[in-house]
Amino acid sequence: MRWQDQRRSTNVEDQRGAGGGFGGPGGLGGGGMRLPIGGRGGIGIVGLVVILGLSYFLGIDPTTLLDGSGGNVAITQQQGSYQTGPNAGGAGANMGAGQQNAAVTDQMKDFVSAVLGSTEDTWQKLMPQLGTQYTDPTLVLFSGGIQSACGFAQTAMGPFYCPADQKVYIDLAFYKELRDRLGAPGDFAQAYVIAHEVGHHVQTLLGITQKVDSMRDQLSPEQQNQLSIMVELQADCFAGVWANNANKNTHLLEQGDVESGLNAAAAVGDDRLQRETQGYVVPESFTHGTSAQRVRWFTKGLETGDPRQCDTFNASQL
Repeated sequence: MRWQDQRRSTNVEDQRGAGGGFGGPGGLGGGGMRLPIGGRGGIGIVGLVVILGLSYFLGIDPTTLLDGSGGNVAITQQQGSYQTGPNAGGAGANMGAGQQNAAVTDQMKDFVSAVLGSTEDTWQKLMPQLGTQYTDPTLVLFSGGIQSACGFAQTAMGPFYCPADQKVYIDLAFYKELRDRLGAPGDFAQAYVIAHEVGHHVQTLLGITQKVDSMRDQLSPEQQNQLSIMVELQADCFAGVWANNANKNTHLLEQGDVESGLNAAAAVGDDRLQRETQGYVVPESFTHGTSAQRVRWFTKGLETGDPRQCDTFNASQL
């Protein structure tokens, strides 16, 4: 992925090291992807906090998630394939551990800024075609935990989008989870995750998020889950739309990038995550879509480059 050639966004807010007190589980709005918390033995206290936050956002009984999720929670993740190690260059060989970690972190921040800048350039051109202007979201880097307008978030919750403040929140430590736990390495896999969260921002600007939220109280838990799947699959499609247009405009993609993105989309499917954590799947508890669905909608956006092709709410097949 030729991310080094991309314009860097100035809308990156670095709050790493700022810390933050625990303000309660809160309701994390917007959306993210799914990542297994813990193994088959249980979700633990962090997983419970995430479950409570997710249930508040979805407006459903948290026991429906605890009974059927097998430890899977609404959560996002990433992984960067770039690293700065002691053998990366002559100067690096003499760097201390702290300096090396700082160099790697700075490169990760640079990567995130480049991807965000690419999404800004893409959606600023596309949104007028949809009848509205694009306003850039802010991407907040944090470590450990952070208070957002949607509630308190911990690292275990992964990257997420909060529509209340129109910010994307990312703990860079989560990059390792996508590579090591989900088997989806590569810089384009991480870029796909950022683009997915930006896709939720696009939904907010288009009024889709608000319409979905207004419908939740009228639906059963099963219908709410289905609605959530439509929201997440549309964000996947929007991520593909970004990749298509960014590649046409800046020749972003390199050989193997598409496969890396598809692998990431498959890695965060509800069925795959449930099978990994509990050994079986509970389709009625799905909230983000199966691996096949996520790959299908990401591919649709990637092939068409047209956000109007991402209407998951009226699709005959998800």
